[in-house]
Amino acid sequence: MFCPICSFEQEEFSTEMVVHPGGIKNVGNPGILVVQKVLVCSQCGLSQFTVPKAELELLTATAPNGRHLTADAS
Repeated sequence: MFCPICSFEQEEFSTEMVVHPGGIKNVGNPGILVVQKVLVCSQCGLSQFTVPKAELELLTATAPNGRHLTADAS
């Protein structure tokens, strides 16, 4: 894939990251492990990844400030 910012070719890397939802209600939340591929542009540094559906549902349930993350939220 090519970078949408600088059009340089992106490289794919395997990743393990823990996403920690913000907000006071999530202070004790250990976070959600997301194992995925990330595309990184070695020219400008733009990084892109997609959160798998199961982890996305967990993130949605623990959205900061009591908001629910949905595609139709504004």
